[in-house]
Amino acid sequence: MTRAKSFPLETKRLILRPFAARDADAFARYRSDPDIARYQDWQSPVTLEQARAFIASLSDPALASPGEWYQVALEQKTTGQLVGDCAFQVLAEDRQQAEIGFSLAREFHGLGFATEAVTRLLDYLFANLRLHRVRANCDPENQASARVLARAGMRHEGRFVESLWFKGGWVGEDWYAILAREWQAGQSGFRG
Repeated sequence: MTRAKSFPLETKRLILRPFAARDADAFARYRSDPDIARYQDWQSPVTLEQARAFIASLSDPALASPGEWYQVALEQKTTGQLVGDCAFQVLAEDRQQAEIGFSLAREFHGLGFATEAVTRLLDYLFANLRLHRVRANCDPENQASARVLARAGMRHEGRFVESLWFKGGWVGEDWYAILAREWQAGQSGFRG
């Protein structure tokens, strides 16, 4: 088991924290947006009951088992609003590596929140969990996510063409990654 005791985490504008029952309405709302769900593995709309069940399934926020996703709520400090979520999983086949993902409500796109959250999550994964490498993937058409990963310092490592059957069709995958030493070398100025 990987201990995830450092949550909540903070940035200048966000709190990265375990989900709470109070998040269900906002969570269902942004996950029901077809534009948000387009590149994600859930189907929209997401009902309030589904949102509540998902949040309830995250019952042990202190632990993240290798191979299982650890989901984190993104709360705006000034308003207390849920702006989105991010997640990580320590890889079951290699516990020195992890994969990350994120999604934000549409009204918070283009404001730097995703980059801020991903940057803080990467800092946690390298500093607290002492991982060697973190990866992420996105659909090649999802240029907004690609920009977030690049701004957070992740390197584009390659594209798999029509490699994944997803929501009724073949899609490509753009893979990004960063090593601990690259993260440490690049973090002298930016901490989110």
